[in-house]
Amino acid sequence: MGTLDWIILSSTLLFIVAYGVYKTRGSKNVNDYVGGGKDAKWWTIGLSVMATQASAITFLSTPGQAFHDGMGFVQFYFGLPLAMIIICLVFVPIYHRLKVYTAYEFLENRFDLKTRSLAAILFLIQRGLAAGITIFAPSIILSAVLGWDLRTLNIIIGVLVIIYTVSGGTKAVSVTQKQQMFIIMTGMFITFFFILGYLPADINFGKALKIAGASNKLDIVDFSFDTKSRYTFWSGITGGLFLALSYFGTDQSQVQRYLSGKSLRESQLGLVFNGILKIPMQFFILLVGVMVFVFYQYNPSPLNFNPAATEAVMNSEYADDYSILQKGQERLEEEKKMAQHKFSAALELKEYSVVEEAKLQIISLNTKDSTNRAAARALIKQADDIVETNDKDYVFIHFILNNLPKGLIGLLLAVILSAAMSSTASELNALGTITALDLYKRNAKANLGEAHYVKVTKGFTLLWGIIAIFIASIANLFDNLIQLVNIIGSIFYGNVLGIFLLAFFFKFVKGNAVFFAALLTQLIIFVLFYNLIYIYPTGEEKLGYLWLNFIGAGMVILMALVFEGFDRLLKKPPIESSNT
Repeated sequence: MGTLDWIILSSTLLFIVAYGVYKTRGSKNVNDYVGGGKDAKWWTIGLSVMATQASAITFLSTPGQAFHDGMGFVQFYFGLPLAMIIICLVFVPIYHRLKVYTAYEFLENRFDLKTRSLAAILFLIQRGLAAGITIFAPSIILSAVLGWDLRTLNIIIGVLVIIYTVSGGTKAVSVTQKQQMFIIMTGMFITFFFILGYLPADINFGKALKIAGASNKLDIVDFSFDTKSRYTFWSGITGGLFLALSYFGTDQSQVQRYLSGKSLRESQLGLVFNGILKIPMQFFILLVGVMVFVFYQYNPSPLNFNPAATEAVMNSEYADDYSILQKGQERLEEEKKMAQHKFSAALELKEYSVVEEAKLQIISLNTKDSTNRAAARALIKQADDIVETNDKDYVFIHFILNNLPKGLIGLLLAVILSAAMSSTASELNALGTITALDLYKRNAKANLGEAHYVKVTKGFTLLWGIIAIFIASIANLFDNLIQLVNIIGSIFYGNVLGIFLLAFFFKFVKGNAVFFAALLTQLIIFVLFYNLIYIYPTGEEKLGYLWLNFIGAGMVILMALVFEGFDRLLKKPPIESSNT
């Protein structure tokens, strides 16, 4: 980090905070503070929806996911466009017609207070955890790579977000997210072109894609019916669809973005805008990760991208064993470089038999590379069982800090922190709103006035900000950060979506049946998660986590229908016999 990097980083973050406070000062009523004045245009809504989902985790973890596992993760988003259409046709018109501030207000109108409260509490649990993770994600990685203090970083990111979110509410979140998305995408495009420029002179973009393809990094669609596989076409259009329906249709951090729309049409256009651009955006971010993989086919890379892990093992009794692995890795990288040159030269000369021979050699070398890295992780674990050995989240930041020029490093760090702020701001805004309106105001014995509820919402937003910082301070990595957030969501989202689907499409089902079905479903989902996905200590998954969304939604609907049927049967008056 040079002086120029510090200037770019600090000025970018301070501008976002100051701009958010300046543009939204003076919110005096709930409509302004929670509803954002109900005057947002479709492009503001669309960018805000995208920025809310695109956290720092997206820009740190997704390239690393592609580096290790290729482009298959994009299948996770295959159900999203269809989800946007359903939400535009079903969810948004109802929310606008009822003029609700939160999604859960609708549940009380349809069912009862306890069902509304249950859905709100489930949201607060999962989104409160997610808010902590969105702060923790950049903090843990930047602290490991740059040597910055972890807790200090957690506090800095949390406090910056709290300042403008508490000050300006929903509008502050929306107006700052436009600037954040501009900064984020500018930084990613610049990085992409720098990576291409760093490749050997004879390797253009087309050849880079073929090199990535030879290593199976471009396998985008998997049509297999393997339920153990996390990302397939089928899990994407089923589990991914239900997750997207839940997230964009019932999660207040997203619902609040489009409820601020000037009209129903503006809200719908904003969601369509997100549906059209989301998959290309994620595809591009994954492609950046694939290009980083190609870059490291010609340039040396560490056995483990987490510098804290390397330091731990090199300061232990396993240092000599690790050094032997490193020397083996250096020889392997020379072989990989030669194989890649052989592959690209054969492509140029159209010697396809040599191309196939080189491709098989590359696959074999990549298998050896994976074995080497697995052995390195095992040594690190033996040296220190606390340090994080899974380095997917460190790949991209390692490339940034070791290869990009001064100034651009500051911009990319601003991208990461801006993304963390944009997501966290939406989450804190939603958490404060739900706590104030769905729990506090709804259970208050008297109407205490608009000014009071604005102050209460600000207070709860501040409280959730402090809670998020605390969660970030005690959090830990889990396989891959972007997957962790989606796993947490999948545990809760299917159940909540099922409640809303019952409300929309099963008019005869009453509140009691839904409430008890939702409680039982949530318990069953916890059991399924523990026994089929989080299997301790083996770690072997028997079910991809995306299926929890489909199972949760289906289960709560089925059980509610059964409970309602039993309830009607018990309440049915007995048939009186007549004397003949």
